[in-house]
Amino acid sequence: MTRALPWYSRLLFPTAGGLIAGLLLWLASRKKTEAASDYMEAVAIGDGRMSLRQGLLRSLSSLFTVASGGSIGREGAMVHLSSLAASLVGRFIYIGTAHLRVLVACGGAAGVAAAYGTPLAGAIFIAEIVLGTLSIQSLGPLLIAAVSANITMRMMGDYHAVYEMIDVPRVAGPEIWVFVLLGIIIGIIAPGFLKLMTLSREQFSRTGIPLWLRLALGGFMLGILLIMTPDVAGNGYSVVWSLLHEPWAWHAIVAILFAKVLATALTVGSGAIGGVFTPALFVGAAFGSLYGQLLLLVFPGIGIPGYLFTLVGMGAFLGAATSAPFMAILMIFEMTLSYQLVLPLIVASVIAYFVSRMLAEVSMYDVILVRERDERLRHTLRNMRINQLIRPADTVVLTTTKVSEALQMFLEYPVKYLYVVDEDNVYQGVIAQQDLTRLLLHHADAQEQLVGEVIRLDFVKTLDSSMSLDEAQGYFVNFQGERLPVLSSDETPRLIGVVYKSALLEKYSAIKRSLDATGEAMFDTRAS
Repeated sequence: MTRALPWYSRLLFPTAGGLIAGLLLWLASRKKTEAASDYMEAVAIGDGRMSLRQGLLRSLSSLFTVASGGSIGREGAMVHLSSLAASLVGRFIYIGTAHLRVLVACGGAAGVAAAYGTPLAGAIFIAEIVLGTLSIQSLGPLLIAAVSANITMRMMGDYHAVYEMIDVPRVAGPEIWVFVLLGIIIGIIAPGFLKLMTLSREQFSRTGIPLWLRLALGGFMLGILLIMTPDVAGNGYSVVWSLLHEPWAWHAIVAILFAKVLATALTVGSGAIGGVFTPALFVGAAFGSLYGQLLLLVFPGIGIPGYLFTLVGMGAFLGAATSAPFMAILMIFEMTLSYQLVLPLIVASVIAYFVSRMLAEVSMYDVILVRERDERLRHTLRNMRINQLIRPADTVVLTTTKVSEALQMFLEYPVKYLYVVDEDNVYQGVIAQQDLTRLLLHHADAQEQLVGEVIRLDFVKTLDSSMSLDEAQGYFVNFQGERLPVLSSDETPRLIGVVYKSALLEKYSAIKRSLDATGEAMFDTRAS
């Protein structure tokens, strides 16, 4: 369609579309609201409530970007509108917060299923990326919602498999190694694509111009590109179809790949909102086609058709870019209706995912990075020992120490407890300041008593030197004091020292700051 337009229309439409999309986003941002503006935020960290005003304006903005040739996927507006409708219905019937979040998630799953005709992938996408769990309690409602959307489309006559493939040959045996190598290559490339998107956003932001003007600028630059390469407009469905069914010269694939990546960077970088599924599928298809041509040139007798590399490249790249390989496998399977693709898809997609995560912890969706940083924080707290926080215990007395000496130590140190040990430094318990005060009030000669006669055995909980920070924090939660004694792990536990609550909190904060800084560095392309 874009190819049939005159050059000035190719320039004007993306510019005008970007301007209108930017103005709609500007209107959406003018009024702040407590309700979430994004369905992922509403489900993952919110209460399921979505802003009607922002939701409609953001969806319209995405639609104008797509309709004017912006290089983003069509699923963005559809998923947002379906999630918004679910949120409004849930709020109208006054369901609880937990059920409202699930209902909004179901709306998102239905939106993905409707956009691509992939009910299984739609449900898995929301479960794997947004909810972060594949438990049947969460996945069950998502599947019902996605299947309902698909059935509705079939009844309306709008359903068709996007890239249906007939008579795909079976790939099993030694030749599977070619898809292992493809997965490794895609895993190396995918983080670079995501970093390029981030770099583009940063460069547009540094211009300092308003958001609506940035989108117009991005549309104008995209229009210049479309004058030369009109095929990269929109989601690129026709080009992917052509790669699957028609022969392409390698230099033509390289040219269209470069242009598509640039078009996506201009669209996403300028601030346009929407899905990046179809651009990711486009890039994966191009890389898969190039890989297939090179491999068949080196090994002409391998007996694998070129389109198979194109399809597997699509799934592998989508899985690595979204950090959701299971979803990507199911999506390509449902788009093609070919079970023969599943085995090479699994191999390439899973390998691409692990390679990309090993090289750079970046993802298409911020919610995944937030969840992973939280998980690393929990893992660190569970596994870091308190050994490095132990300080010497100055307020220690022997069981044979007289009460008068213990009383003098209380005068010298502003503490509530003294730790009591025997001659071998084996921990016996504590002596409390209030106990000594009460004892002296009722017994005038109590100063000559021994500390061992007035100790409390279980009055203060003790820490073990092998404890994690997380476990130690649990002890401090229910303790009003500032410090707790740390004992060795021997059969006769000896007093090693003390851990202060302030030191524990300081360490906890330091770990969190470090992880947050690491998360920010993931997107700091200047550091790479």
